[in-house]
Amino acid sequence: MTVRTLISQVTGQENLNFLLTNRVPRRWLTLFVGRLSKVRNPIVRETSIAIWKLFSDLDLSEARKSRFDSLHDCFTRELKEGARSVDPDPNVLTSPCDGIIGACGQVTDGMVLQAKGFPYPVLDLVGDPALAERYRHGTYVTLRLTSSMYHRFHAPADLCVEKVTYISGDTWNVNPIALKRIERLFCKNERAAIECRLERTGQLLTLVPVAAILVASIRLRFIDVTLHLKYQGPNRIDCNARVAKGAEMGWFEHGSTIIVFAPPGMTLCAQWKTGDTIRMGQRLLNLCAPHP
Repeated sequence: MTVRTLISQVTGQENLNFLLTNRVPRRWLTLFVGRLSKVRNPIVRETSIAIWKLFSDLDLSEARKSRFDSLHDCFTRELKEGARSVDPDPNVLTSPCDGIIGACGQVTDGMVLQAKGFPYPVLDLVGDPALAERYRHGTYVTLRLTSSMYHRFHAPADLCVEKVTYISGDTWNVNPIALKRIERLFCKNERAAIECRLERTGQLLTLVPVAAILVASIRLRFIDVTLHLKYQGPNRIDCNARVAKGAEMGWFEHGSTIIVFAPPGMTLCAQWKTGDTIRMGQRLLNLCAPHP
């Protein structure tokens, strides 16, 4: 039996997985790993990446670089030119990231699901009653990034970022095991609501990157700050940043989840269902005309 097989069997046991990834000093561990990941010492770098490979199916063949300065440099890696293609159809919104499709569908009276039997209010997630009301009967898609995935996210359409609201919080793991056990988990974790205006229709699209254990750091191209556990504010950051479809918007310093909120009438493209793996740039939502 290989080391990786043994690790997979141990961590595959739900109770043990939950204890190992949640019943630990999450904030301290996240800050420690964040600091360790940026150490440029070759021994620390190579050891860290080797351990990471033991616990995941890490594939660096698409990475732009073949050598990395640190674990952090590897985690936030850029891809080779042409590694992802962006669907040019103006009638679809593309996936902002690589990910696994989680709970998705129509928002029902302001409520969505994080997992079967675990609903949560959009208001608790975004913290703004006016913004939550916009999606009272809208559409949502949850995209979960695993640790080995590409961790940069991109514009799903030509858009203008109007506002970012940062909400400090915890760092629970966001894997399916935790989502089935911790109510309103996304609403507890550190996150940012990125409000975007679609240039083609004028409708409001909101992306909510949610941090997690070892992952509490979000960097956005259009604001000159890193949003993380030590960030002191402001909570609301006004923007006026135009981003072309497929252009990079930012990245997780250590990866997690993005929840997409779209206006009423938009629907998930027919080929997708919960559990499917999607890549950045693939069609995700069918665009609809704005309501009169």
